Amino acid sequence: ENIDAIQAKRKTIWQQYHDGLKNLAEQGVVKLPAIPDYATNNAHMFYILCRNHTIRNELLSFLKGNHINAVFHYLPLHKSDFYSEIHGSRQLSWCDYYSESLIRLPIYCGLSTENVQEIIGCIHDYFEPRHG
Repeated sequence: ENIDAIQAKRKTIWQQYHDGLKNLAEQGVVKLPAIPDYATNNAHMFYILCRNHTIRNELLSFLKGNHINAVFHYLPLHKSDFYSEIHGSRQLSWCDYYSESLIRLPIYCGLSTENVQEIIGCIHDYFEPRHG
């Protein structure tokens, strides 16, 4: 019933994250999602890519310690118990990179502008003393 309002709110949050974190991306500290000119964005998630697994895990712990429920995105299928038996030993380095460095930030229509700003501020607090 409220899909248009929910979608609009999610897009607003997505853009707020993007605008609030783009300076970290410009510094090369993280990578942000990019939407090509020919595509649209349904804002179903917002992610950042950290430089490596260690930074990703430290940032996740830092966010959790600040009561922010950010999560890693996925475990690679080729490393799952089921698929590893049929996958073989082929290296999938890009798959591993994204699995080890991607963090999904909270994005749901109940987040306020202030909540999103707090999350952005917390990410800045983590990176600036270390990498800024």
